[in-house]
Amino acid sequence: MTRQGYPVYDITALADSPSDILVGAFAPYINQHHKLHVPHGHRFYHLVYFTQGAGYHTIDFDRFEVAPFQLYAMAPGQVHHWDFKGAVAGYVLNFSPSFFHPFLLRPDYIEEFAFFQGWAQQSVLSVPGPMRSRIADLFEEMIALASAVSIRNLDKLRVLALKLFMDLVSLQEPAKPSPLSHNAVLLRNFRKLVEKHYTVLRLPKDYAVMLYITPNHLNAICSDLLGQSAGTVIRDRVVLEAKRLLVNPEFPVAAIADMLNFKDNSYFSKFFRKYTGTSPEAFRRAIALDDTAAG
Repeated sequence: MTRQGYPVYDITALADSPSDILVGAFAPYINQHHKLHVPHGHRFYHLVYFTQGAGYHTIDFDRFEVAPFQLYAMAPGQVHHWDFKGAVAGYVLNFSPSFFHPFLLRPDYIEEFAFFQGWAQQSVLSVPGPMRSRIADLFEEMIALASAVSIRNLDKLRVLALKLFMDLVSLQEPAKPSPLSHNAVLLRNFRKLVEKHYTVLRLPKDYAVMLYITPNHLNAICSDLLGQSAGTVIRDRVVLEAKRLLVNPEFPVAAIADMLNFKDNSYFSKFFRKYTGTSPEAFRRAIALDDTAAG
């Protein structure tokens, strides 16, 4: 069994040829890849702009209603699946984490865009009327460039993609304080550390030591910028991974408890019920019923 409870795709698995970028019309893309209707993850950034469609999109177990002129942006590691009702149309853009590395001095620049930070509630944008044609034009220009790959065209694609991201920033409330502030940088680093160590480090004081700040300071940053405590950030990440692993019926609950470093199955089940309101077994049954209904 793999470590994940769900399939995880590389960008090359969804492209016609090896590439760090894929851009095109969404309807042919989703028709070609039927497996994307079941929960899965990516090792690349994924952006979809709908011009037509209905149904639901589930990102890390948060369910969103699909509507025309919505844009979904996902970071590597997020788990999602679609449940469409009728025909869909729009555009898709996939790119590897390294796609912008030859072009930007700061390799983590893309992570500063809120919609690419891996939080489901920041992943969905509604594009207003005045912007719709401009967004579509950017996609069409990228599609034309992608049809003839060259070093120059790749740089042009990077410029157009960055222009798209810059335009999308205006659709989200500006961060308070500035994304370049010291506290915002600390929060981003805290999230990165949680992503790396959440299975073994569960206390805010463990992360505060690595950030060279006090636990009270870390909690104050999380409260100010996220509206929740540092402990909640850590617990939420553990719960999310538990849900992801429960997607796979081949994983016994006891094995999942062990993967997440709980001392035993009983302790894991109590933890999961406390923070989700349901047992691991009941959550798994509900996910199976949802998949059956979607199919």
